Amino acid sequence: MNQQPHPNEISRESLVSILDIMHRLAAPEAMPELLREIIEVGKVAIVAETGVLWLLDKATGQLVMVVPSSKDPAKLSIGEGWAGKCASGLAISNIHECREDSLFKENPVHIAGGETRSLLNVPIVGSDDSLLGVMQWLGAKTGQFDEHDEWVGPALAAQAAVAIQHSYMTDELLANAVLSQEVAVAREIQMSTLPDTMPVVPGYDLHGHFQPTDHTGGDLYDLVVLDDRLFMLLGDATGHGFGPALSATQMQAMLRVAFRLNADLGSAYKHVNNQLAEDLPDDRFITAFMGFLNPQTHCVEYHSGGQGPILHFHASDGACDWHKPTSFPVGIMDIDAEQESASLQLEPGDILALISDGVYEYANPAGEEFGEERVAAMFRKNHQLPMANLSELLIRAAMEFGGDAPQADDITMVLVRRLTEREAASNAVGGTK
Repeated sequence: MNQQPHPNEISRESLVSILDIMHRLAAPEAMPELLREIIEVGKVAIVAETGVLWLLDKATGQLVMVVPSSKDPAKLSIGEGWAGKCASGLAISNIHECREDSLFKENPVHIAGGETRSLLNVPIVGSDDSLLGVMQWLGAKTGQFDEHDEWVGPALAAQAAVAIQHSYMTDELLANAVLSQEVAVAREIQMSTLPDTMPVVPGYDLHGHFQPTDHTGGDLYDLVVLDDRLFMLLGDATGHGFGPALSATQMQAMLRVAFRLNADLGSAYKHVNNQLAEDLPDDRFITAFMGFLNPQTHCVEYHSGGQGPILHFHASDGACDWHKPTSFPVGIMDIDAEQESASLQLEPGDILALISDGVYEYANPAGEEFGEERVAAMFRKNHQLPMANLSELLIRAAMEFGGDAPQADDITMVLVRRLTEREAASNAVGGTK
């Protein structure tokens, strides 16, 4: 006596086809082709005239028909038509007579060259229970899909979910790999604009430091000897990331070109400001200190567009002068006429400290900022140390003050200390540090 198959048993032919699809899901095959094959397998396993596959477009929140493919695929909103209703409720629906169904009539899907009378809708759900799409099986006969088909349909949908999520994950990994490479290149370009070594200026100890809070930061500094004078630059572009980093680098490049063409400080400041005012978006600007140290006269001539405070530490009495910006930030508006530069005189042991607000405004979990007084205390205590050591101690103090609070802004500084006569003489005999 022949035993009747259980309604939930699948034919050997269908099982082999499904297992073959499962085996190939781990292969790097293009998702559209694999989904088309899943539909073809489903036509055999479910005994349907054809199948339709809709994928959720995460950007628009719509269902987009991907099988069968077309140059202008159909789209449905969630809740629209039977595919949209299936997506909305994440539930199977089996329509036995489409000609009598009002929802089907609003958004019909038909067999090529024929009429759809039966429709089986199956949601495609990801491993996190999120909607990925919808499968629809179309039949030419009334009541064509039964309990067996309602059991096989979710199995096929599960295989489609694996293929879809595998493809999404692969795309994401590739995108992250490309982004990581671009970030690395951008970081390399930005770091290449910083001095490789500190320039040698007889009678002075120099140090620069840059510590971005992101992969790339909006801060920069420059120290370079031009025509026997030390050019000093510290800039801070609004924001973090690639855009501000490019803005700051653009300013640095324009200034270097201007000075190599023998422009004076006032002319360079005016023209670079006006060019950036034209180039930068309205909500972007750069705070910047730019100046020259004459190591013969020990005079610093500078402009400070929104960058402050500028710290002048006096070694003779431990006093700290805090100089305010001389003008508005660079790139906010045009300058009609050259502005008079400010100046200060460095005595033996004095330090000029250009420090970004990433130090002054380093906050602890309670919201209290490191502030100017703590910076001044560090200089009074450690001003005779090499500037590289003082920089390290200052940054460490700010970060210890911050405790568990993360670094919220780029940290950049330029420290320029005039050596005492004894230190300068010792360096002259033993070699410059």
